[in-house]
Amino acid sequence: MRNYERDGVLPPAQRTPNGYRRFTELHVKALAAYLALIAGHGHAASGEIMRAVNRGEIDAALRTIDHCHALLQRDRETLDAVEAAVATLTGTRPQPRSQKAVPISALAHRLDLQPATLRKWERAGVLRPVRDPVTHYRLYSPDDVRDAELAHLLRRGGYRLDHIAGVLRRVRDAGGAEPLAASLRQWRQRLSERGRAMLTGAARLADYLDAAQPPERALTSEAKTTTLSA
Repeated sequence: MRNYERDGVLPPAQRTPNGYRRFTELHVKALAAYLALIAGHGHAASGEIMRAVNRGEIDAALRTIDHCHALLQRDRETLDAVEAAVATLTGTRPQPRSQKAVPISALAHRLDLQPATLRKWERAGVLRPVRDPVTHYRLYSPDDVRDAELAHLLRRGGYRLDHIAGVLRRVRDAGGAEPLAASLRQWRQRLSERGRAMLTGAARLADYLDAAQPPERALTSEAKTTTLSA
């Protein structure tokens, strides 16, 4: 509790004459809000939210919450896109028209990337093109093309190259995309759990805000309501 107070996620505690902190029901509600927020927003964002609230900067706290919800929506959209790519990998969508290996320039044009980006992905273990025995140019098979499309989707979703390389490595080792499909099902479940945790965190934060509202402010709001009703 002392650490939470020091970090600003709890409001300052009053002191007894002999110097001991006095934590009240308000601190209990603040702690409940902070712990509930962590499950949905993470430690860093939850700390920002609570510190802003305790400074009286409610708009700043709400902006952080809005940002976290936007990130959750982006993750959902990324998951949808990756699942579409997995459908291609598992063969439930039409295969690319050409079954011939293509050079790096053609693949780069297909993905709207620079060839240097594909070479970087190769160095990171994301792609594994073969070399033409005569020209030594890189050649990408249809499987390489699908891997590159999946890698492109994951990169747009913010994933690091080492993570993408691991995903594609598991797909290749298993001889298909079923392990990845199972991973995506777990990912969707985690997103749902995060969304529900955000709802719980919002409820706990609302409880804390109601408890922290100064009495004179509450009276003012009630007087305004009475005036409007009259």
